Amino acid sequence: MNRRTFVKNTALAAATVHILPSGSLYSDSKKVKLGFIGTGLRGQNHLDNALRRDDVEVVAICDVDDHMLQMAADVVKKSGKPMPKIFKGDPYAWRKLLEIKEIEGVIIATPWEWHAPMAIESLDAGKYVGTEVCLGLTLEDHWNVVKACERNRGNLMMLENVCYRRDVMAVLNMVRLDLFGELLHLQAGYQHDLRGIKFNNGVEFGEKAFSEAKWRTNHSLHRNGDLYPTHGIGPVAQMLNINHGNRFLSLSSFSTKTRGLHNYIVEKGGSSHPNAKVEFKLGDIVTTQIKCTNGETVLLQHDTNSPRPYSLGFRVQGTKGLWMDVNKSLYIEGVSKKEDEWEEAKSYLEKYDHPLWQRWGKDTAGAGHGGMDFFVLHAFVESIKRKTSTPMDVYDAAAWSAITPLSEMSIDLGNQTVEFPDFTGGQWMYRKNNFATTDEF
Repeated sequence: MNRRTFVKNTALAAATVHILPSGSLYSDSKKVKLGFIGTGLRGQNHLDNALRRDDVEVVAICDVDDHMLQMAADVVKKSGKPMPKIFKGDPYAWRKLLEIKEIEGVIIATPWEWHAPMAIESLDAGKYVGTEVCLGLTLEDHWNVVKACERNRGNLMMLENVCYRRDVMAVLNMVRLDLFGELLHLQAGYQHDLRGIKFNNGVEFGEKAFSEAKWRTNHSLHRNGDLYPTHGIGPVAQMLNINHGNRFLSLSSFSTKTRGLHNYIVEKGGSSHPNAKVEFKLGDIVTTQIKCTNGETVLLQHDTNSPRPYSLGFRVQGTKGLWMDVNKSLYIEGVSKKEDEWEEAKSYLEKYDHPLWQRWGKDTAGAGHGGMDFFVLHAFVESIKRKTSTPMDVYDAAAWSAITPLSEMSIDLGNQTVEFPDFTGGQWMYRKNNFATTDEF
């Protein structure tokens, strides 16, 4: 099947109206059989949410870290569900998990460099794939995963939970109702002080560290770009209908000097600590500008090495007004109570609460990240049950994740503007955006 035929078929499948069975979400008699590759802290969160569902059976789990596997096993025991098969000891033990034919879907929650190869082999094994962000490290990674999806007529969903954040979905609802008018400019980012996550046991990273500090900090050591764009760009892309009548056209990135991680090491471990001599490549703040085919602009910022409160920094601006995440306010011309003055967004977010949240809000309790994690797993599981395309597909995953290598390329080229690849092969002009529509619930 060629790319054009595949994309058309995918679009038709995505456009199919989905009708839920009556009664509880968990009343469906079919149990979706899942395997989990990676049972670190993020994997355990997905595992816990899967075990809460009566329509899911966890068949197998896999990790190279015995401690994390034991923690995952404890999560299973606490749930009262049967213990799944456990694969461990070998960095490629996950391939044995993929040999289990009854597994329909695979959740990948491993270090970034493993996402693409694991996704490709999972697709080749005929599984639905739910992968944590990002899709891969290089443009070649992203192309290879897209080709694997097309080759297998498969389905891959990047588990970007912020697309389901309650306020973000309310704003998406407002965008679709044209309250902000025609969109002009959007901003977002990943602005999160991760110094305490990038270092454990004081200022250690690598093999001596725990959890993400074992691997994530090494990316800051060797790479300079927007290393984590999808929390911001995912929701923005949905509002702009990227890959669905619109696409990213070009990108340019800039980075500041590198100070934050070194200063943190000196502060916590002293100037004589061996890691104080480490030279990190990642700029403390990376700013990326994106131009879209339909004329909109997007500004992203990656800011993880400096002291700051958490914020994804959303700004959604159109011809009639705008919403700002940082000050939790908005202004809509002719609607806001006072001219040229900010208005609290709370009443609007409640009024335009997305139907998905209205329907499933009570089921989100304890799911993690304010309930977002319920929705992202729910969408993945429901797609498997119905044998339909996932609401966020491989083309979305590739376009959002490509920002990382493209930003690295732009910075290396002296902040030059670089072109965005079109992973859809031109089909972005015809594809319908079914994310968070009535088709999904």
